[in-house]
Amino acid sequence: QVQLVESGGGLVQAGGSLSLSCAASGRTFSTYAIAWFRQAPGKERDFVANISGRGGITYYADSVKGRFTISRDNAKNTVYLKMNSLKPDDTAVYYCAAGPSLVRSTRSYGSWGQGTQVTVSS
Repeated sequence: QVQLVESGGGLVQAGGSLSLSCAASGRTFSTYAIAWFRQAPGKERDFVANISGRGGITYYADSVKGRFTISRDNAKNTVYLKMNSLKPDDTAVYYCAAGPSLVRSTRSYGSWGQGTQVTVSS
């Protein structure tokens, strides 16, 4: 397993941008698919985006498609989530997770970070 640490959250006005990072430990980082999920208060943890081990395949939730970009740098053991045109509905705790396959279910990811808060004001 890998250990994951998110960073980069904060408070931003609607229409602004933020970049999140997910730093991982371990020498097998490139073998893992990495996903971003988010959880708003009182709601379930929802899929945001994921990326294959070598970075060649990405998927996005419809709600963020065209606004968010996921990428990874395996030399730095880091995955990024660039978020543009942020909306108040994007307010949530954002988590990164590592797993063996490129799926959208939280149950398929065995390693999770502690989360980072993103707040978008209107």
